[in-house]
Parts: sequence; C-alpha cells; structure tokens
Amino acid sequence: MNPNWAEQNLQTIRTLMERSAVYRHALAPIMILTGLFGITAALVGLFLHIGSARLFVAYWMTVGLVTVAGGFLLIRKQALKSAEPVWSPPTRRVVQAMLPPMAVGLFAGLLGLLPMNSRPADAAGIVILWCFAYGCAVHAAGFFMPRGIKLLGWLFIIAGAIAATMLLLTSHDYPSGGHGSPFDVFFDERGLFMGSMFGGIHLIYGIYLYFSEKGKNAA
Repeated sequence: MNPNWAEQNLQTIRTLMERSAVYRHALAPIMILTGLFGITAALVGLFLHIGSARLFVAYWMTVGLVTVAGGFLLIRKQALKSAEPVWSPPTRRVVQAMLPPMAVGLFAGLLGLLPMNSRPADAAGIVILWCFAYGCAVHAAGFFMPRGIKLLGWLFIIAGAIAATMLLLTSHDYPSGGHGSPFDVFFDERGLFMGSMFGGIHLIYGIYLYFSEKGKNAA
C-alpha cells in the first residue's frame, strides 16, 4: 500500500469530519432550493395533466437535472464565498459515495423513456426505484456528515418500501392500471408522491437545518 495514498485518504476523512458542521449549514439552502423545485414541478405537472408514463418520467428527469444544476451553482457560490475550490477532495469523496445509487436511478429513468408500456403503474415502479436509489445515495453521503442526513436517507427508503407495498396490493384489484386504482390516482398525472417526497421533505428538512443552525449561532 502506498503510504502517501493512505495519508491523503486519512487527511480527507479528517477534513470531512471537521467540516461536517459547515456542510450541515451549507445544506440548508440547497435543501430549501430542492424542495421548492420539487413542489413547483408537482404543481406544474398537475396543470399540464401529464398522462403518459414516458412523459411523466421524462418530465421528472428534466426537473431532476435542473435541480442538480441549481444545487451545483449554489455550491459553487458558497465555495467562492469561502475562497475554497469547488471540486475539493472532500467533495469528491461525497460524490463518489453517492454515485453508484444515483447511477441506478438514472438507468431506471432511461429505461422508462423506452417505447414500452405506458401505464401509470409503470411510472410508479420507476418512482419507487428512484426513492430507493436516492435514499441509498443520501445515506452514503451521511457517513461524511451529521446523523440527520442518514435519517433522511432512511426516510426515502421507507417511503419507497411503503409505495411498493401499495403498488402490489392494488395491482391485483386493478390489473389494467387504470384510473380506478387509488395508487394510480396518487402516481398518475398529479405527481403527488414526487411533490411530497422530493419537494416537501427537502423543504421541511432545509427549513429545520436553517433554523437549528441559526439558533446555534445565536447561542
């Protein structure tokens, strides 16, 4: 083993742990921005009445890309303000930890764009996989951040498990995947699940981070 490589990794991990509180403070505006994007996208989707599963997946993948771009610009602004490099070794560690599950989510979305079945239940299955993948990605990032990030990841994983159970229970009664299923109503053009999870949960968590950090600074 290269001693320099081991020393660099140890220094990177130490830096991540030392800056965990800083990252927690920086996460607040990112989470709030993500939440606002998610809620706005859900409302726009409701107005557009997106009925096709492929359009649903394409729409939310676009929303995800816009959100990632917005988060990156916000991170870049914070890094420039702190006179730190954007692509620092600690940042690379976090991205590397999140990359595998995020790649799974991206692959699932790309599969949803293929000309296959276009029922609401098809989009629901991809959304469930997105929940699992995103939850795993956030949980992986939590190893370099405070405990609350891991809990957020578990929240998405549990929500995905509950949604998967709902899908299995309702698919037997509504094999056609029509609008009669309560699950289809939740997932079809309204995008309520996406708005509540990827919008509402992020917004609530971001507000919590903002005021908890503000209270610490005041103390």
